[in-house]
Amino acid sequence: MAFKFEKLKVWQKALDLADEIDKMTKVFPREEIYVLTSQAKRAADSISMNIAEGSTGQSNAEFKRFLSYALRSDIEVVNCLHLSVRRGYITNEIFQKHYQSCEEILVMISALIKSLK
Repeated sequence: MAFKFEKLKVWQKALDLADEIDKMTKVFPREEIYVLTSQAKRAADSISMNIAEGSTGQSNAEFKRFLSYALRSDIEVVNCLHLSVRRGYITNEIFQKHYQSCEEILVMISALIKSLK
C-alpha cells in the first residue's frame, strides 16, 4: 500500500460503511434520489475521503482538522439513518447495524485525534 491512509483501520471501516449505505439507499423511493439518498451517500463517502485527504503528510494539526470533518460526516450519517427509519425506508435492524458501525468509527476517529496531540 503506497498511501498512509490505506493502512488505517478507521479508513477501511469507513469504506465498508460507505458501501453499506450505498446498498441501503438503493431501496429508497425515487423521490428521495436527490434528497436523503444523495445526502446519506455523500456523508458516508465523506468520512473516508476526509481521512485520506488529511493524511497527506501535512502537520498533525491539519490531519486533526480533516479528522474532525470525518467525524462530523459520521454524525451526519447517523442523522440520515434516523430519518430513514422514521420514514419507513429501513428496518430497526438495519438502523442498528449501521448505527453501530457509525459508533465504532466515531470512537476510532476520536482515538486517532487524541493520538495526534
